[in-house]
Amino acid sequence: MVGHFQEFEDEYLEMLYEFHEAEPGGMVKTGDLAKKLRVSPASATEMVQRLSKRGFIVYTPYKGVLLTPYGLDHGRRLKRRHRLAEVMLDRLPFDGNAHATACRLEHAIDDDLEVALSRWLGHPTTDPSGRPIPPATGQVAERLAVHAPPTHRLADGLAEGEGGLIVAVTASSALESLGLALGARLERTADGITVDGVQVLLSEALLSSMVVDVSA
Repeated sequence: MVGHFQEFEDEYLEMLYEFHEAEPGGMVKTGDLAKKLRVSPASATEMVQRLSKRGFIVYTPYKGVLLTPYGLDHGRRLKRRHRLAEVMLDRLPFDGNAHATACRLEHAIDDDLEVALSRWLGHPTTDPSGRPIPPATGQVAERLAVHAPPTHRLADGLAEGEGGLIVAVTASSALESLGLALGARLERTADGITVDGVQVLLSEALLSSMVVDVSA
């Protein structure tokens, strides 16, 4: 129950961050917040009072809600992890509801997984809908900066003359006949794509499903 209630609080903070994206520093009316979250005004008021006591927001009765720096940081982190999860689901052969699934996944992503996802996905700046992915902050940002530029890149992002060893393939179809096994060397040349020195014809969609270690 405690974990479930924490997720409920997080949904409020994440939604308040969306309001902040639209109007930075703007006061959010509890009625508008309730409509967005599809809850009653009374439920929204009860929750914002709780969040105010915990230091996430400043609540002014009859005026609205404003995120504190602490609440803003928390909401930004949740939104970043949600949108990273949506990018990951978009790269996978996933046929479910990406938004609803990302809502569940964001609560399971810790700092270590956020760093790993950021690197594996090639440090995306927008989600599949084109919405900006908030930049990393704190220790996550420091850890990502240490390893910049990334050594693992999506294959469709390789420039001519670049290459690396295939370390992950998210496409579900059988690709061994093309030599696209883990450990094979993929390179973009002036004439196209080669795998272990043999030229192959691959779509950009297929290339975007592969991650290569360009340091190898």
